[in-house]
Amino acid sequence: MWSILYAIQKRLTWAIPAMLVLGFLYGALLPSDPLRWLVLPLTFLMVYPMMVTLRVSHLTGWEDLRAQLLTQGVNFAVIPFIAFGLGLLFFADQPYMALGLLLAGLVPTSGMTISWTGFAGGNLAAAVKMTVIGLLLGALATPFYVEALLGAQIHVDLWAIAQQVLVIVVLPLILGVLTQRALVRRYGQEDFRNRWAFRFPALSTLGVLGIVFIAMALNAETILAAPERLLYILAPVALLYAINFPLSTLLGKALLPRGDAIALVYGSVMRNLSIALAIAMNAFGAEGANAALVIAIAFVIQVQAAAWYVRLTRKVFGPPEDEIRQARQTDTAESGNQAGETEAKDEAGSKGTSG
Repeated sequence: MWSILYAIQKRLTWAIPAMLVLGFLYGALLPSDPLRWLVLPLTFLMVYPMMVTLRVSHLTGWEDLRAQLLTQGVNFAVIPFIAFGLGLLFFADQPYMALGLLLAGLVPTSGMTISWTGFAGGNLAAAVKMTVIGLLLGALATPFYVEALLGAQIHVDLWAIAQQVLVIVVLPLILGVLTQRALVRRYGQEDFRNRWAFRFPALSTLGVLGIVFIAMALNAETILAAPERLLYILAPVALLYAINFPLSTLLGKALLPRGDAIALVYGSVMRNLSIALAIAMNAFGAEGANAALVIAIAFVIQVQAAAWYVRLTRKVFGPPEDEIRQARQTDTAESGNQAGETEAKDEAGSKGTSG
């Protein structure tokens, strides 16, 4: 079972589009409304496992304070307003789709922030802090951002959203920390890290795929009536990431060391689309399915873009510092050897001449 889940997790770039297609086929052929009762359990399956693996202990120490401040500045003072502006531009007559784009740009950082930072050779400790801080700030800020930016266009029940955030974020966070402590107490830190920590994100992947499937199934009839709608949704979502990646990259290169800069990129570009989906599906009733469709498409773009950015990291930021250091040591050693050989040759030559 676990090997199958790991395989799916490693192939999210294919698994999410596949679930979108399957969800569409299901919604086109079968009634999709009965699937709504699965939203809450799948939400828990999606969010809780991520919280079990959060290393809250990494919040100590602030050597990367500038990176943390820059990341949360981008997350809450820049990207939500860009998402809101794109929503007004592309979805002027579809406020719930504008809501989906706002949520996709509003809830920052996920477990994938840490994973992709690791793949790219960035500062993992900084990425963990960004994830925890962004998650907590997002939980507090989301209801107020939605009310302030879209309250005039859609019905926003501030308390209902706050309740959903408590259920979707805070409760799983508390249970996740307690679960982690219980497992560490029973099996030890090393066994938890090597055996258990890898299993929970794989379970979370099932929840993500299930929610994506339901979001597409609920929108299948609407898409059948206007298939060009998908392309219309794709444009602003792609544009949001096309702005976010260069912005974070430029800030990181200009103001931070390499490892922190990479963490900044993934800490500000990787949105917590799982929580955004859960809020859309749980807090806004039937209309939330339109918002969820936008977020589901954001999943596809985010995973693909993150994977491609890993491949470009070396070109953008150069090789890792330890690799540069090792290369310098090798060059120094080789220079020393060459100098020794030259000196030996010169000495041998001088002896031959004197002889």
